[in-house]
Amino acid sequence: MSVRAKLFVMMVLEIFIWGAWQPKIFSYMSLLGFEPWQQSLVGSTFGIAALLGIFFSNQFADRNFASQRFLAVSHALGGLALFGAAYQTEFWPFFALFLAYGILYVPTVSVTNSLAFAHLADPAREFGVIRMGGTIGWIAAPWPFVFLLAGKEGSELVDASKWIFLVAASASFAMAAFSLSLPHTPPRRDATGLDRLAWMRAARLLATPFVLVLFVVTFIDSFIHNGYFVLSDAFLTTRVGIGANMSMVVMSIGQVAEIATMVVLGRVLVRLGWKWTLVLGITGHLLRFAVFAYFPDATGLIVAIQLLHGICYAFFFATVYIFVDEVFPKDVRASAQGLFNLLILGVGMVLAGTIFPELRARYTVDGVTDWRGLFLIPTGLAALAVILMALFFRPPSARPAQAGASANP
Repeated sequence: MSVRAKLFVMMVLEIFIWGAWQPKIFSYMSLLGFEPWQQSLVGSTFGIAALLGIFFSNQFADRNFASQRFLAVSHALGGLALFGAAYQTEFWPFFALFLAYGILYVPTVSVTNSLAFAHLADPAREFGVIRMGGTIGWIAAPWPFVFLLAGKEGSELVDASKWIFLVAASASFAMAAFSLSLPHTPPRRDATGLDRLAWMRAARLLATPFVLVLFVVTFIDSFIHNGYFVLSDAFLTTRVGIGANMSMVVMSIGQVAEIATMVVLGRVLVRLGWKWTLVLGITGHLLRFAVFAYFPDATGLIVAIQLLHGICYAFFFATVYIFVDEVFPKDVRASAQGLFNLLILGVGMVLAGTIFPELRARYTVDGVTDWRGLFLIPTGLAALAVILMALFFRPPSARPAQAGASANP
C-alpha cells in the first residue's frame, strides 16, 4: 500500500470511530435518563481533552513518541474505555470512562493531521483528498445502526443503543493495529527550550489582527457546528418524523457532499482565496439552520439541506487547518494547530454540549419544543460570523500558492 493510501485509510478509521457515537450520544443519554447538566458534563469531555492536548500531544507526545506508535497506544486504550462505557447506565461510571476515552482520542485528531502533513509534498494540494477518507469514515459509521436499531423502541432501544460505543470500540482497536503500518514519523528530539514553549508563542499570534479574527470566527463556527450534533438527532426523530434507525444515515448525507468539496477544495482556494472560501463555509451553516427553523415540515428539503455539511466542513474547518500549515511560522505550526483544535474540538464542543441542552429545555413547554426559536439562535450566530469574516479578515496572502493548490484533482 502506498503512503498516500495508508494516510487515506488512517483518516477513514480515525473519523469512523467518532462518527459511530457522536450523532446519537445526546439521544442515548436522554434514554438513560441523564439530566441536562449531566449531558452537558459529558459534552465537555472533548474540551478537557483538547486543553490537555495543547500541552501533551503538541509538547510531549510529538517530542517523545513516534506518531504512529502514539496513535496505536492511544486507540488501543481508547477502545477499552469505549467498550466499558457501553455497559454503564449510571452517570458517574459512564462519565469517567467517556472522559478517559476523550483524553485518549482527541490528541489523535491533531496527530493524524500532523502525520499526514509530514508525508505530503504539497498539503494545500493533497490534504483535501487524504482528509476525504475521514468523510468516507463518517458516512460508513451510521450504516451498522440501520440494522442494529431497526424496530427497537423503549427498553429495547436503550439496550441496542449501546452499540454506538461497541462499534466505535471495534474501529478503535482496528485503528490501533493499522497505525503500526503507517510511515515512521519520529519524535522531534532536537527541540530547544524555546520550542517547548511554542504553544505560548502561537497564542501570542492572537495579537495579530487577522489571526484574532480567524480565532473568534472559528470559535463561533465550532460552537454552532457542534450544536448541530447536539440538537439534530432529536429534531429529526421527534419533529421531522424520521425513524431512530435512519436519522444517522440522514445526517451522514452531508458527508457525501463533503467528498466532492474535499476534492475541489484546492481549486476553490485558488479561485476564491482564503477569506471567501471560509465565508462560504460559514454560510452553509447559516442556510442549514434557517431551513431547520422555517421548514421543519418539508421533509425532503430537510434531508436535502444536509448536503451543505460538505461545504460547512471542507470550506471552513479543513481550510483553517491548511491555512495554519501554510501561513503560520514553521516553528509554531504544530502548536497553532493544537490551539485551533482547542476551539474546534474543545471550547466549541464544551459550550455547545453545555448551552444547547439548556436552551432546548428552555424552549420546551409541556414536552413540545419551539424548534424555530431554538434554531434561530445558531442562524443569527452564523450571520454574525459571516459579517466578521467578510469585513475584518485580511490574511497576509490572498490565497495559497497557485502552483500547488491548482493541481488538486
